[in-house]
Amino acid sequence: MRLRAGIFRCGSLSRNSARHFSASAPSRAKNRIYPNRIRREDELQTLTLMSASSRVPLITMWMTTWCQSCKIVSPMIQELIERDGIGEEQGGVSFAEVEMDSPDLGGIAGVGMRYGINSIPTLLAFDRQEPQLETKVYKLDELKNRDFLTKWIEAEAARRGQGGAGGSLFGLFGR
Repeated sequence: MRLRAGIFRCGSLSRNSARHFSASAPSRAKNRIYPNRIRREDELQTLTLMSASSRVPLITMWMTTWCQSCKIVSPMIQELIERDGIGEEQGGVSFAEVEMDSPDLGGIAGVGMRYGINSIPTLLAFDRQEPQLETKVYKLDELKNRDFLTKWIEAEAARRGQGGAGGSLFGLFGR
């Protein structure tokens, strides 16, 4: 649709100007779920780089193949992100599972130790390639609570490249 904005005169030239507008709502950002589990450190690094360049936080679920709680929590989180679109209004999120018992990640004492992962399952968001240590979720009752997860995902999605909960060395051990 076009609206006529008016006629402008510049010296002896006159020119009509029109402005375009749309009546449709702006499209929401789409959440993304990576179907393959992260099993190598370079895969995690690639996803955090993509997250930083797109300014879309990456939510990671640190799990193991033998974890029964992970088999309950992960599908619930994926449903909230994919089917319900939680976080899309705030700018969107990406989601990936990190398989901690993968030998290429160094097992339980490998990459997970770098990010203070000391219980399974754990949710950890990355923004600007920084792990958001202050907001990681590891308590099972919180991980099974849909309302809690909805608010947490929305808060992480709202970061959009702003960081803010990177934590410190004391953040790792202070809880």
